[in-house]
Order: sequence, then C-alpha cells, then structure tokens
Amino acid sequence: MKGQQDKDVYAGALLALVGSTFAWGATSYTLGTSARMGPGYFPLMLGILLAVLGLIIMLRAWRLAPKQRQMVGPWAWKPLFFIVAGNLLFGALLGGLPALGWPAMGFIAAIYGVTVVAGMAGERFSLKESLLLATVLAVGCYLAFVVLLNLQFVVWPTVLSG
Repeated sequence: MKGQQDKDVYAGALLALVGSTFAWGATSYTLGTSARMGPGYFPLMLGILLAVLGLIIMLRAWRLAPKQRQMVGPWAWKPLFFIVAGNLLFGALLGGLPALGWPAMGFIAAIYGVTVVAGMAGERFSLKESLLLATVLAVGCYLAFVVLLNLQFVVWPTVLSG
C-alpha cells in the first residue's frame, strides 16, 4: 500500500520529537561544561542522544522495501487506557485532590495503585502478582527515596499520619 509507513518510522519520529523537546527544554538551565556540569547538561545530552537514535531508527525503516515493513495496526485501547489511568491515579493518590476534598494517600498507596491499575493493561492480570510486585516496588522505592536520598514527601496516608 503506497504511502503507508511502518511502525519503526513512526516510533523513530516519536523518539526524535521527544528527544528534541527535552534537549530544547534543557537549554533553559545552566549547561556548564563536561568537567563542571550544570543542571541542564545531562538532560541536553540525553535528549540529543534520544533524538539521534530516533532519526537513525526512522531513516533505517524508511529504506526498507514495502514488503519488509510492519504496518501500523489498530490502536491498543485497553493498554493505553490502563497505563494512562495508572499514572493519573498515581498523581491523585500521591498528592490528593484538594478541589474534591480527597486527601493525599501517600507514596506507598500511590505505588500500589499504579502497579495494580497498570497491571490490568496486559493480556492476563493476576491481583496476587500485582500486589507482590507493588510490595517489592514500595519497599525498594521507600529505601531509595526516603531512607537513602532523604526526600521529603507524604509516604503514608495523611489520615494515618495526622
């Protein structure tokens, strides 16, 4: 079918767009030098690398013969819905929804929420596996962010912590 491009062309273009956007956004921070990196240096380099990789993927896919291309299929609505819903739930549980009177439920509850909801995006869903994964993630994230990095945010529901 003339005019249709394959998945890799679109995926490469999306990577190039995201990488370019991050690189452009990083220029608003102090860049510094390779020896004394500023806060914008790493995002700039990462954005450039992502954009270049995206362009390479896109150009290589463009060169394929039409018979070698994997055409873009229909949208996967179920995974799209549950991944987006999981991220929105994470934000709502972490910070609460003050406009609706919903208090912050904290970091741990947010991890459980996003893990269970995003787990529903797959072909098969097991609540037991999702809860086990959420527990491992919650413990790991608590140790990494709260204990080791000493970041200050709501960990437990405000109802419990006062």
